[in-house]
Amino acid sequence: MTTLDDRLRHRLHAAGIAASDEDLEGIAAKGFLSRLADFARIVAEVPAATVPDYLDAQSLPVPSEVVAAAPLPLDGSVDSLLGVATQIRSGATTPTALLEEALARITAYDPALNAVQMVLAEQAYEAAQRAETELAAGHDRGWLHGIPLGIKDLLDMAGLPTAAGSLICAGHVATEDATAVARLRDAGAVLVARTRMSEFAYSPGSNNAHYGSTANPFDPTRDTGGSSSGSAAATATGMTYAALGTDTGCSIRIPAAFCGLVGLKPTWGRTSLAGAVTLSWSLDHLGPLARTVADAAAMLEVLAGPDLRDGRTLRAAPPYVTGELGAGVRGLRIGMMISDGSGLPMAGVEQFDAVRQAAEALEAAGATVIAMDMPELDGLRVIGSALLAMEAASFHMPWLQTRLGDYGEFMRQRILSAFAYEADSFVRAQQARAFLRRAISARTADLDLLLGPIHPGPIPERGVPATNGLAIPFNCLGWPALTQPTGFGSDDLPLSVQLVAHPWREATLLRAAYVVEQSLGYVRWEPGSGLISFT
Repeated sequence: MTTLDDRLRHRLHAAGIAASDEDLEGIAAKGFLSRLADFARIVAEVPAATVPDYLDAQSLPVPSEVVAAAPLPLDGSVDSLLGVATQIRSGATTPTALLEEALARITAYDPALNAVQMVLAEQAYEAAQRAETELAAGHDRGWLHGIPLGIKDLLDMAGLPTAAGSLICAGHVATEDATAVARLRDAGAVLVARTRMSEFAYSPGSNNAHYGSTANPFDPTRDTGGSSSGSAAATATGMTYAALGTDTGCSIRIPAAFCGLVGLKPTWGRTSLAGAVTLSWSLDHLGPLARTVADAAAMLEVLAGPDLRDGRTLRAAPPYVTGELGAGVRGLRIGMMISDGSGLPMAGVEQFDAVRQAAEALEAAGATVIAMDMPELDGLRVIGSALLAMEAASFHMPWLQTRLGDYGEFMRQRILSAFAYEADSFVRAQQARAFLRRAISARTADLDLLLGPIHPGPIPERGVPATNGLAIPFNCLGWPALTQPTGFGSDDLPLSVQLVAHPWREATLLRAAYVVEQSLGYVRWEPGSGLISFT
């Protein structure tokens, strides 16, 4: 009888990929093939005639109403993006002063953290001085004008290399900006650093065989999460006031959660990924990591919108507006997820305590919170992981055939394991995705939001990948999701929760997150001592 290992070996050979015996042994030892049995279990429950998700016109239904725009809440005393933006306009600080402080923090803290791939001091000084001149002349580009920000190192910046955490792309020099980068420049932002990431963004941890892992600012023996590792550590420590990340299975939300930040994954197609190194075309999302909910809203306001360079953004969706963050949640119905269909505990005691704290804050503000099972999450976790593997393997095929030895061990073995899927698995996965999407849409039809944990347990040790099973279901759906801190656990590290909305409902999502933040506070990292406070 042919074993799974034999089939994998045969398929890799047929694809012209010279995998070693050591890699095949590593694939099995790391458990990468264990997903195959789960995949077979999930797709066996899906009717064979199910229309695949990529043909389902209702996969991301468009709401009819559009939220009215309102000013963002500002507090010049808060050490946040909008706080220092207010200080710039009051004359209390300047873009150049903010940049010098950011560069000083990079010098002071990054040697221990390893958050920054490249410091952009020269061009950042030019941008800061230009911002000062423009603001003095009355030309105000908005709240990002003059603010130091970070860029994940898989987004193109003209004239700079886009390594994407790899050796393979380290020599690629971009000829134009990614759309998201261009929009930040147009808003007057000061781009101060390119930030570290796991190799090709294919890990929920900061582990990287080429550039090293990124330490958690609150405990350097713990991980930042991945793959937007550097963006999280830089924003938490004030090297940047916010940063761009991408999220294919958790990569904005888990780093944000582990570093006490707000991490926002918008609806799939809300923000452009043109000029970004692909991991999975149907699961990739781009969004901000920021210190406060209002900061995340300000970032999304600049990033959101159609882009002719990225067909994913061209759906007939309502434009994103910040909405009335202070309007409250009275009358909203929120499902508090307490099980995920796996038969195992969804999360630990402390993680659920954080969820209950957030639920109490929302109820006190007038929302109705309903505890509920969400059995579809287990299937979405499995299907999302399978689609990610198959799409990533397709994208990487030329390099797998010609530069296999230039991948780090974790990335190489993980992506090689994708070849164990059967020939019809991609279509079967898309059928299961459509089936589960309709099931969860029906289950949540009378709800405005979902609330639950983002990680099942404590933050892992540095370089150890997190568990993304509570995050990737919402990449598979393409629904907007946000993580935010609620306090600290017994290990004195941040605890966070996840809020999820229906497609294109980012304004509602941010409204609810703002209520939680106003009730429970936000995390502030204390420089030097590494101590933390919850304001």
